[in-house]
Amino acid sequence: MNQPPNGFWAQAAADPDRTVLIAPDGEEWSAGRLHADVNRMVHGLRAAGLREGDAFAVVLPNGVELLTAYLAASQAGFYLVPVNHHLVGPEIAWIVADSGARVLIAHERFADAATAAADQAELPTSHRYGVGAVPGSRPYADLLDGHSDGPPEGRTLGWVMNYTSGTTGRPRGIRRPLPGKRPEETYLGGFLGIFGIRPFDDNVHLVCSPLYHTAVLQFAGAALHIGHPLVLMDGWAPEEMLRLIDAHRCTHTHMVPTQFHRLLALPEEVKARYDVSSMRHAIHGAAPCPDHVKRAMIDWWGSCVEEYYAASEGGGAFATAEDWLKKPGTVGKAWPISELAVFDDDGNRLPAGELGTVYMKMSTGGFSYHKDETKTRKNRIGDFFTVGDLGVLDADGYLFLRDRKIDMIIAGGVNIYPAEIESALLTHPAVADAAAFGIPHADRGEEVKAVVEPAEGHAPSDELAAEILAHCETRLAGYKRPRSLDFITAMPRDPNGKLYKRRLREPYWEGFERPL
Repeated sequence: MNQPPNGFWAQAAADPDRTVLIAPDGEEWSAGRLHADVNRMVHGLRAAGLREGDAFAVVLPNGVELLTAYLAASQAGFYLVPVNHHLVGPEIAWIVADSGARVLIAHERFADAATAAADQAELPTSHRYGVGAVPGSRPYADLLDGHSDGPPEGRTLGWVMNYTSGTTGRPRGIRRPLPGKRPEETYLGGFLGIFGIRPFDDNVHLVCSPLYHTAVLQFAGAALHIGHPLVLMDGWAPEEMLRLIDAHRCTHTHMVPTQFHRLLALPEEVKARYDVSSMRHAIHGAAPCPDHVKRAMIDWWGSCVEEYYAASEGGGAFATAEDWLKKPGTVGKAWPISELAVFDDDGNRLPAGELGTVYMKMSTGGFSYHKDETKTRKNRIGDFFTVGDLGVLDADGYLFLRDRKIDMIIAGGVNIYPAEIESALLTHPAVADAAAFGIPHADRGEEVKAVVEPAEGHAPSDELAAEILAHCETRLAGYKRPRSLDFITAMPRDPNGKLYKRRLREPYWEGFERPL
C-alpha cells in the first residue's frame, strides 16, 4: 500500500489485522483492536454527558489508554487535556478545573495526586475512571465495556488542548477552534511531511518521551494517521532505546538534547552492540543542543539527526544535518506553513543579522489561551506570536537562537547568554548536566553562577568545582565565566528535557529584586 487511506480510522477499517502499536510491555495491538476500543470510549464518554466541544483530562503514562483517548477525542469533537503526571494534586486540580474537563482518567501510578486533584476540582466520582486501583474512581473498563465497538454517529474532528508550563503564574491551555469537519476531511499526518517523513514507507515511530508533551503526542499521532506503527517506551533509558531501535527497525523518533548527552556517555562496547542504521529521522527540539553534542551524534548516527524549533503554541523552523553542518548552531529555516521574524522591544522588525525577540506566524490558524484574553493578546505583533526567545535570522533565512529573554544575564550592562556557558560546562567529562544563570552582585547587578550535576563516578568537591571552573577559562571570555559553582544531585528537568531554571535561580534571589 503506497498511499494509505486518510487517518487511523479509515486505515483500521481497511486493514484491521495490521499491527499499529507495540506497548511498553511488548504486547502488540492490531488496528482493529485499537479501533474498537476507541469507538467504545467515544460511546462511553457520550454516555457520561460529553458533547462536541467538551473536554476530558487524562493523567496517564505512555500506553494504550492514552492513545485510545487521543483517537477518541479526535473523532468525537472533544478536547483531550493530557496532564503532566509529575505534577502534584493542586497543580493537576488547577488544570482539570480550568479546562472544564468533565471526565478524568488516571493511572494507579498517579492515584494520590489524581484523586486529590479530582476532589479539589469537585469532579463527581461517577466521572472519574482509574486504570488499576485509583480510590474514588470507577474502573477504566466501565468506560468501555457494554458500549458498541462500531463508529459513532456525528463524527467530527477534535483537538488536543495542552497546558503550557510558562515561566511565571498558572499554566494556561492552548485552545484552537474546532474545524467542524469529519476527521477524514483533514490530512492529519501532514505535520510529519515538514520533516520529509512519508506515509507508510516501512516507517516505524519510536515514542521515547512522555506523550503528555505537545510535540511527542503530535509526532506519535501524526505517525499513526499515515500508517506508521508505534513502539512505546514508558520511561527512558539510553541502552533500552538502542535495543528497541535495533529490535523493531525504528525509523524515526522525537528526542531532546539531554537524551543525546546520555546516549553519548554510554561505553563504546554498549553503543557497538546495537544497529541503529534503520534510523532516518532522529528529530530533536525542546531545549538548546550544545554544538559538540550535536556533532558527536551526527558522527555516530549520521544525517538522520535533525532539529526543529517550535512551541506548544505553534512553530517553527527545521534544520537537516546538512543544514546544521553548513551553518553550525542553526535551528533551521521556517516551515512551509510558518513565517519567522525578529523584532526589537519597540515592535520594529529587524533586518538579517540583528539580535532581537523571535516571533512566529502559522498559516494553519490561530489559537487562544483558555480563559486568559490578556495573555492571548500579550506578546503578539499582528499575527505573529513569541514565547520570549532571543535570536538572529541570517541573510539566508536561517535562525540562530541565543537564549530565552527571561534567562539572559545582565552583568555590568553586558548581555550574557547562559546556553553558551552551559555548552562549555558540558564539555567537561565530570559534568552530566549543567545550568548557568545570574545571581545578585552589588556592583554589576548580576554575576554568573553555575550549577552542575556530576557524572557517574565523580563526587562533588571543592577540588572538582575548581577544576570545572578552570576548564571554562579556556573556552569562555572572562565576563562569561561562572564566578562560582554549586553541585546538585539531579537537575530539575521534566522528562522532555525542559529545565526548570527558575527553581534553581530563585533561592539565590531571596531578599533581592531581580533586574528585568
